[in-house]
Amino acid sequence: MKKPTLYGADYSVYVRIARMALEEKGVDYELVPLDIFAADGIPAWYLEHHPFGRIPAFEHDGFRLFETSAIARYIDEAFAGPALQPADPRGRARMGQIAGMLDAYGYRAMVWDVAVECLEKEAPDEVLIAGGLSQAETVLKVLTSLKAKGPWLLGDQLTLADLHAAPVIAYFVKVAEGCDTLARFAGIQDWYARVAARPSFARTEKAG
Repeated sequence: MKKPTLYGADYSVYVRIARMALEEKGVDYELVPLDIFAADGIPAWYLEHHPFGRIPAFEHDGFRLFETSAIARYIDEAFAGPALQPADPRGRARMGQIAGMLDAYGYRAMVWDVAVECLEKEAPDEVLIAGGLSQAETVLKVLTSLKAKGPWLLGDQLTLADLHAAPVIAYFVKVAEGCDTLARFAGIQDWYARVAARPSFARTEKAG
């Protein structure tokens, strides 16, 4: 079978989630660079892979997927390697809850309203940043309450919940405001240090 193809940019949080899943499973894959912010826009051919023009998109032996959570679950179930999903229904539900919470409430606040605003704007919107930090604090409080005992978010098993959360927090802590906020949540800070030490995290870090 052909090796799977992932379409997207190495700066993307969601592309990194999928890449970390591939790395954790030990899957050889091709990353096709695709910058959705390029000056000339999204290439027309890509809309066949993702009709909404977002990243990532995924293809394996003619089977196409978009939406990161669906891609990550497929990677876990279609390839050999360590299981990245809990075996029990409650564990899988909690995994989905954490990913869904980060998508709905964490990603925009932590990545765009805080990190991107601080890093890329000459005159950052302080009101936007303050709102993002407030939301991020709520997300981290909830993540603390949901975290099971053990090294990973769901306990002793590294799962897709960890791989979903790590790239979001990695962007958040690119700025001092994010580091200072995370430091108030020792359990999540310790967890982040563990996941950031994994080879899958290092191999998917944006170059430069």
